[in-house]
Amino acid sequence: MSSINIKRAVENIRSGTTVYTPVIELIVNAIQAIRVTKPIGGQVTVTILRDGQVDLIERIASVDGFTVEDDGVGFDKDHRDSFDTLYSGMKAGQGGKGFGRFTCLKYFERFDVESVFRDGDGLQARSFEMGMRTDIIINEQISNTESTSTGSKITISGLKSVKFSDKSLDVIARVLVERLLPYFIDPKSECPRIVIGEEKGGVPIVLNDYLTQENRQIVELEVGEPEIVIAANDETETFSVRVFKFYAPRMSKSKIALVAHRREVTDVAIQTYIPEFADEFYDSGESDGARGDRNYVIKAYVFGDYLDRNVSLERGAFNFQRETDIFYGISQTQIEARAAEVAREAMGPEILIRKERKAARIEDYIATQAPWHRALSREIDFASLPMKPTPQDIELHLQTAKFTREMETRAQVQQILSSDDPNTLHQQVADVVASISQTSKNDLIHYVSMRKCVLDLFGKALETDDDGKYQSEGDVHDIIMPRRRDSDALDYEQHNLWILDERLNFADYVASDIPIDGARTDRSDISIFNRRIAFRGDNVPSNPITIFEFKKPQRHDFANPSSDDDPVQQIIRYVNQFRDGKFRTPKGRDILVSDNTTFYGYVVCDLPRKVSDWLHREKQFTIMPDGLGYFQWFPNIRLYMEVLSWTKVLADAEMRNKIFFHKLGI
Repeated sequence: MSSINIKRAVENIRSGTTVYTPVIELIVNAIQAIRVTKPIGGQVTVTILRDGQVDLIERIASVDGFTVEDDGVGFDKDHRDSFDTLYSGMKAGQGGKGFGRFTCLKYFERFDVESVFRDGDGLQARSFEMGMRTDIIINEQISNTESTSTGSKITISGLKSVKFSDKSLDVIARVLVERLLPYFIDPKSECPRIVIGEEKGGVPIVLNDYLTQENRQIVELEVGEPEIVIAANDETETFSVRVFKFYAPRMSKSKIALVAHRREVTDVAIQTYIPEFADEFYDSGESDGARGDRNYVIKAYVFGDYLDRNVSLERGAFNFQRETDIFYGISQTQIEARAAEVAREAMGPEILIRKERKAARIEDYIATQAPWHRALSREIDFASLPMKPTPQDIELHLQTAKFTREMETRAQVQQILSSDDPNTLHQQVADVVASISQTSKNDLIHYVSMRKCVLDLFGKALETDDDGKYQSEGDVHDIIMPRRRDSDALDYEQHNLWILDERLNFADYVASDIPIDGARTDRSDISIFNRRIAFRGDNVPSNPITIFEFKKPQRHDFANPSSDDDPVQQIIRYVNQFRDGKFRTPKGRDILVSDNTTFYGYVVCDLPRKVSDWLHREKQFTIMPDGLGYFQWFPNIRLYMEVLSWTKVLADAEMRNKIFFHKLGI
């Protein structure tokens, strides 16, 4: 008589099992029982037990248990004693662990056995239950029987807290076929007929028909090289891979299943290794004379002695690690990755089409949105990207590759600097410089492309809207430089002052709509539109100071005789304030100005006839050769001033950058 803590054994069952595990266990045991007495033929009948409470929405009651019947050897003394022995070795040759029946009690309250077995020249019946305390077999009874054949009927019922998520007969049948497929395709042993039906009648489903019907739903694909060999720890292991189409699949993803002793143990989506398997596939065919597509997914089953030897006790996992395994030598990831390659070969044309679509999507993004990545894109692998990558996916992948390259280059530079070997120095330097140059090219392409976008926006801001009105001053203001910011808070790439003058990128200080020194000036905020922008290089008297005055497009009231907003006079007044020492640097130092300091003043506005006449006749300005601006020199205060039209500013900026845009094809 056995005496073990069954409840504790059940509680110690590790993760990896599912509510389907007990059903699979009983069906496999039934197949093995049949093969003891019948080399071919035999039948396993699975019946679904319902709890009687019909769901109002799905119109079907939940699953409460199963009965599994077979016409096998029955529970004779040897099989009965094996059942009563923890970790029995009776089926070790078939991969039996002597523990599978305990998984039934993890998910179901009751485990009942009815069996007819041969005893000498006659037949007898044996019934018992599986206990939950210290005895595996309880309430055992042996009696005479009028049955004429051996067999067993096992019932598991009283589903515990874990719900059986699937309800319909066809869905449950499909899951069982997927899990038991290794038995159906085993060339060394014919699988008995397996039938599943409802307790209260209805049309049963023959699982074998999924592979044998004329319009079968599971089809095996030809594989050029079904065996894979993986070396580890000075040894090699061989695995075989068989690939199948599953039509009208219950699962939405193609998968790789690792099999031990003809039982599926684990599965993983193939897209984990090959993104092109993310979506379902489709076959075109004819059904009842009409054209129609059949959707399907791929499932690759992996077999091997290594898997058989290292499956866990509960058959829900393997003893080796998922990632790199030093002790066992081969990890689950290694096996799955190689099996994915076999599946890709089997689906060659379909995968190639999907890869070409992905490549086209990547090329389109780079050509239209990120041409600065063109050179880098030719050198990196996009295989890990999703099948339908978004622009964000592509950009992140490229940025990651760029960062990796830069880190490698920096490491190479450090290695060269720390090397004492003059023989290899020349070639190493050449290689690193080439790498640095390519990175710099990519950055330059990106920068120039962004300039094109900025000029497009700038040109749009100078146009009228649908009501014939010009954009607000703030819109153009923020394109050139954000308001209430200065160069201490902005990097040179974050403003677009290059539209006005390339030298502005490297000015020592630029202020936009914020005061430089409110304590010592009457009007110290230097900003865009009716306010000013000033810049200079280092704070030395010999460096020039430049002041910009901007007027809203098509504005001309500043040319009125009574206007207090005369931009020419505003710039002259600010030059005098600089000369009088009324401004300080951001750090509180006086801005150094001498009698020889040169000032440049620029007014940017539109030049209608009224403004042109005003500049020429009243301000004594000279028109530029292109007719789009005016200039004048004020010798007493060493001020050179230009009045430029918005059209000229935009045209000149486009001309300066035109050659770069042309080279990029944008």
